[in-house]
Amino acid sequence: MINLKEYSSNGAFDEFISDQSKFRTQASKIGNLLNSLTASELKDIHQATQSAIKSMGISFRVYDKNNSFEDRSWPLDFIPRIIRNSEWDTVSKGLQQRCKAINLFIEDCYNDQEFLKSGLIDPNLILKSPSFKKECIGMRLPYSVWSHISGTDLIRDKDGNFYVLEDNLRVPSGVSYMIENRLVMKKVFPELFNHYGVLPVDEYTSKLYSTLASLQSSKSKPEIVILTPGVFNSAYFEHSHLAQQLGIDLVQGSDLLVSDDGYVYKKTINGLKKIDVIYRRINDDYLDPLVWNKNSTLGVQGIINAWKNKKVVIVNAPGCGIADDKAVYSYVPQMIKFYLNESPILKNIDTFLCSDKNSRDYVINHMQDLVVKPVNESGGYGIVIGRDTTNKERLEVGIKINQNPRNYVAQPLVSLSTAPTYCSGELDARHMDLRPFVLSGAKNYVSVGGLTRVALKKGATVVNSSQGGGSKDTWVIDR
Repeated sequence: MINLKEYSSNGAFDEFISDQSKFRTQASKIGNLLNSLTASELKDIHQATQSAIKSMGISFRVYDKNNSFEDRSWPLDFIPRIIRNSEWDTVSKGLQQRCKAINLFIEDCYNDQEFLKSGLIDPNLILKSPSFKKECIGMRLPYSVWSHISGTDLIRDKDGNFYVLEDNLRVPSGVSYMIENRLVMKKVFPELFNHYGVLPVDEYTSKLYSTLASLQSSKSKPEIVILTPGVFNSAYFEHSHLAQQLGIDLVQGSDLLVSDDGYVYKKTINGLKKIDVIYRRINDDYLDPLVWNKNSTLGVQGIINAWKNKKVVIVNAPGCGIADDKAVYSYVPQMIKFYLNESPILKNIDTFLCSDKNSRDYVINHMQDLVVKPVNESGGYGIVIGRDTTNKERLEVGIKINQNPRNYVAQPLVSLSTAPTYCSGELDARHMDLRPFVLSGAKNYVSVGGLTRVALKKGATVVNSSQGGGSKDTWVIDR
């Protein structure tokens, strides 16, 4: 049970329990249920959750420093996160607004470069970025969309409001776990769904298919594939899961070729079959050894030329990584004003760019109050939480920043919201974030809720599964 008097979120906004030590209205039913259960019953529910995950084969892959890997069962906490639909409607509109502006920015950067000429940003932040691909200059895409599938990380601060922590625009992962979490919860806690009116999440895959299909106009039923690096990739479970759910083939680079006519074909036992849309799950540099990484065996020779000649659609588009950068992130509010003439619905976290000397000096001198992040890393790698470091460690980070200031940004240490989580036989507050998924094409769609990631260590704020984090099912309730 939850001891409301002793339960503490350590000053963070708790989404279940108010400052008056009472269950919030939307969490009262499940809170009262949890309080009615004994420690033994809670353990049984936890074990039933783990058993369902294992029987369904839901796993993820972790690599160590020696590049050895192991498959682990997906960590799901059985206590859901609950968000009101009225609140989610505002978040959804904010995400669509944000993604629209970002996509217009990407297309602008490869064409007229009006934003870069506006004086709002240092053009070198883009033009000298390793993610800026000169091969994309002059390309205009259907609906001006480059990042067709994005995963935007949100956090809730002490004021209870959602803020954008970062944008994931290249090959965002995690949506299959959002779907699988729901299936597990329906097995473990079926009675709760009837009480709460939880909105479904399973339409995401049909919306994803519609989005992919909308990007070409030549066929009513286009040939679509998912391009994976292979079984050793950490997100391979998701690649195979999505291919199965969409009813399309999962392929590797060796399964495809670009023919003399410039089109991309899939090798089958019945001969070659032309591909219309490729949902790629490999990074730009490995897509085409004729263009970027010459040693890549993951991509397809000639695929970038086929894309440039509009003979195949690649999702997400090559070159969209220029906006998937924690430094460029800080300019999204200006992008929204510049391209849409609107005020941002969702706010950013204050961000210090270490490429600016004044900001860099501030970061180095106040690192104990900040979180330092490399601009192009993902999965929680490279993040330095200042309060958890020694003077010596902060000095070492400062040296790295001075050596390559463009590679670092810093943000205030935000107090991620908490919720009760089952840990070591007890229910205790743990910090969490949220990754909704946004689809952009002929129509736009935002997932109902998203993947809630939770830090399983007390007081920790790094929620990534690769760093020891877990997850929760996200319930958007229709009330």
